[in-house]
Amino acid sequence: MELFSILLIMVIVATFVLSGFFLSSSWTTTPKTMEHIPGSLGWPAVGESFSFISDFSNPSGIYSFVKERQQRYGKVFKTFALGRYTVFMTGREASKILLTGKDGMVSLNLFYTGQQVLGPTSLLQTSGEAHKRLRRLIAEPLSVDGLKKYFQFINTLAIETLDQWPGRRVLVLEEASTFTLKVIGNMIMSLEPTGEEQEKFRANFKLISSSFASLPLKLPGTAFNRGIKARDRMYAMLNSMISGRRSGKSFQQDFLESLIIKHSKTGDTDDTEDKLTDKQLKDNILTLLVAGHDTTTAALTWFIKFLEENPAVLEQLGKEHLEIQANRKDSANLTWSEVNKMPYTAKVISETLRKATILPWFSRKAAEDFEINGCKIKKGWSVNLDVVSIHHDPEIFPNPEKFDPSRFDAPVKSFSFLGFGSGPRMCPGINLAKLEISIFIHHLVCKYKWTPLEKDDSVQPTLVRMPKNKYPVVVEPL
Repeated sequence: MELFSILLIMVIVATFVLSGFFLSSSWTTTPKTMEHIPGSLGWPAVGESFSFISDFSNPSGIYSFVKERQQRYGKVFKTFALGRYTVFMTGREASKILLTGKDGMVSLNLFYTGQQVLGPTSLLQTSGEAHKRLRRLIAEPLSVDGLKKYFQFINTLAIETLDQWPGRRVLVLEEASTFTLKVIGNMIMSLEPTGEEQEKFRANFKLISSSFASLPLKLPGTAFNRGIKARDRMYAMLNSMISGRRSGKSFQQDFLESLIIKHSKTGDTDDTEDKLTDKQLKDNILTLLVAGHDTTTAALTWFIKFLEENPAVLEQLGKEHLEIQANRKDSANLTWSEVNKMPYTAKVISETLRKATILPWFSRKAAEDFEINGCKIKKGWSVNLDVVSIHHDPEIFPNPEKFDPSRFDAPVKSFSFLGFGSGPRMCPGINLAKLEISIFIHHLVCKYKWTPLEKDDSVQPTLVRMPKNKYPVVVEPL
């Protein structure tokens, strides 16, 4: 292994070990209380972190780490990795309990740095009735009907982005990142896709995003400290926007405006339920920025990569989009009604999310004692649902390594496909992600062909699975 890779693994392990120490005072999990759970806690201090990170970076990712231990210990096993005593579990039963169990059984389990950057009133840090309320307020603008007003912006941006691709080396991951960030920035706060304000916004966002997997040390020059400062600058930008909207100096039909209107409601109890504090406004706008960027960026990149690797799928997808284009009478541009008539595209999106499994595990914290597969889980324990094993279960998805969108010709078994999660914490941006990908892919397959410059299936050692080489391609017009 190269020296750089070794150093990178050591840094990541140290990052999460220290993150674990920051949280250890609130844990009830100790090696003694976990004695009845099969598995190994590995070496002192680092546990199995080196094996976890090493496997996490290879083409099969966390699946190889988990599969080896499942074969040895069963569907439920313990480990100590990334600074945490953790119970890993897989299967549809575990999925049902952890994702749709009775209210209050488990809560989201963020690392210390994520907790500090996102803020205490973030949707990702609330539970119970507070979570339901926030989710209801956030979900409305992200509904299918709510997204209609952003369709034209997304469509135009996709065309402009792709027009710049021919004749140069394109890193698809970086291009997808810029595209999705511009979309979410415009939706939330009406940011124009170019200009000084956009550049400041993107620079701050990158610092915030990179701080999630950093050492939890708020010292000058550290990634965590830079992330906190970037978040404060982002909040200052939002404060200025909120002040301008309330004073009547500006008005935009965007997500921020809808939340400000809800915040400003007065009167009866029902209206009070819709009010948000400024802290809640800012924490949850930042949450949507983070959640709406990384996963969609990764999904779009994997989609394009898998298309090129599977010519038969690309051919069938191309037929669907060229037929849409050929049937167009009055307009040369994609329309809202057309984007909702792409059944094969929807299947390819689902198969992309299954095969890539962008979020390889869902981390939860037990809020009460419960039992699963004969193992008693104690309140306070960190419990990870292994999504990769569920998505690669040959009993549910035969020949799971094959990219086959026809798997979704009929509904799959409940709790066996978790591309957008499930239950109370199912991704609220599911409709937006599908819309962005469908629009972008329509213009890509109708006008261009692409060739990868490298054959590399390895992934970045990050919480969201992305191609390590950023998928470099050259693009030509059809």
